[in-house]
Amino acid sequence: MIIAIDGPASSGKSTTSRLVAKKLRISYLNTGSMYRAVTLYFLNNNYSLEKDNVLEVIKSIDIDVSDSVEKESIILNGIDVTSKLRTLKVSSFVSKISSNNLIREKMVEIQRKISQNKSIVIDGRDIGTVVFPDADYKFFITASIEERAKRRFEELQIENKSVNFEFVMKEIRDRDYLDSTRELSPLKKANNAILIDTTHLTLD
Repeated sequence: MIIAIDGPASSGKSTTSRLVAKKLRISYLNTGSMYRAVTLYFLNNNYSLEKDNVLEVIKSIDIDVSDSVEKESIILNGIDVTSKLRTLKVSSFVSKISSNNLIREKMVEIQRKISQNKSIVIDGRDIGTVVFPDADYKFFITASIEERAKRRFEELQIENKSVNFEFVMKEIRDRDYLDSTRELSPLKKANNAILIDTTHLTLD
């Protein structure tokens, strides 16, 4: 059984997906973390989509993803980078990196491989439209940009990161634009997905 949950940044899809998987006692996969790991690799090695051979760079990237609901672990070339994936720098570049066709094709291949022969909840931006268009259940979770910025801002404050609300709002607005206008696998609701607006909803 495949449960696809898509939606924009900070809409609550990852937290919701993880809890749904835990309640159903099935696997969970956060595809956004995979793209963040690739972005981190590009940043750490000063690679550029414009100047470097992306196909060759991809060959040097090995990503191992835990599909456990208890603990998300992203292993990049043998190193656990989970704690480094949600920095402001990675967040600023992830939409650009993930818009590359070669990178998306590689990630989709890995996502399908991880999800073989199991029941799993997968969240992302193109799960119900591209990765698993025949998923058993599809949901599209969203919220107002103000509410999403507030959630992200509060999350960063808990992590003791110095940032202002206006910057967070701009970051989310920019990501929405890049994610929804990219040529390959843009962020959009699948025609048969159930829409859930979480703006005024509690997590429960």
